[in-house]
Amino acid sequence: MLPIERLQKSNTKENLWLYILSLTKKGEIYAWEIPSIIEKKFHFKPGRITPYRVLYRLEKVGFVKSKMKERRRVYQVTEKGKKELEKGKDFLKEISKKL
Repeated sequence: MLPIERLQKSNTKENLWLYILSLTKKGEIYAWEIPSIIEKKFHFKPGRITPYRVLYRLEKVGFVKSKMKERRRVYQVTEKGKKELEKGKDFLKEISKKL
């Protein structure tokens, strides 16, 4: 794997939580929408199951919350999740400045 490929992978698929929190911050979203929105907006394709696993973990630790809406579950970021997203963004900005 080339260095740029490794960098891209570690900053996309391996840190999917950043993208999911970013999407849920904009409003309620269905889990099944997440992979296609990530592909369109961020230009990479997450695995088929990975976004669901990440989303469920985020909910388990309180970064997102879910509720039923028209017989389907929708997700939205919590205040705790917003703070974690900001920490992640600040970290990436700091690394970028140092480079």
